[in-house]
Amino acid sequence: MKPAQIIIQPSDGPARIHQITAEETLIGRSVHSDIKLTDTGISREHAAITWEGTSYVLEDLQSTNGTKVNDKRVRSAELRTNDRIQIGRTVLTFCLSD
Repeated sequence: MKPAQIIIQPSDGPARIHQITAEETLIGRSVHSDIKLTDTGISREHAAITWEGTSYVLEDLQSTNGTKVNDKRVRSAELRTNDRIQIGRTVLTFCLSD
């Protein structure tokens, strides 16, 4: 698994960084989410980032409001460094670490 991180920029607060340390990272409002977001436009279990052996893949978990990568609505997308993920009003930036 390649080291990676997500830079989280909520619409109403300071940015923070989440290191990806597991093969699956759940994003949503649920207390069980690895990346917990408070944006009301986000589902409890909104999306997941999964290590697929050679790359990370973002999958929308049938959320109500959808997920965008680089301004394009997606159900699933292979992530590359500096990809911009929009979930609700929150922007996440995916970065592979060296």
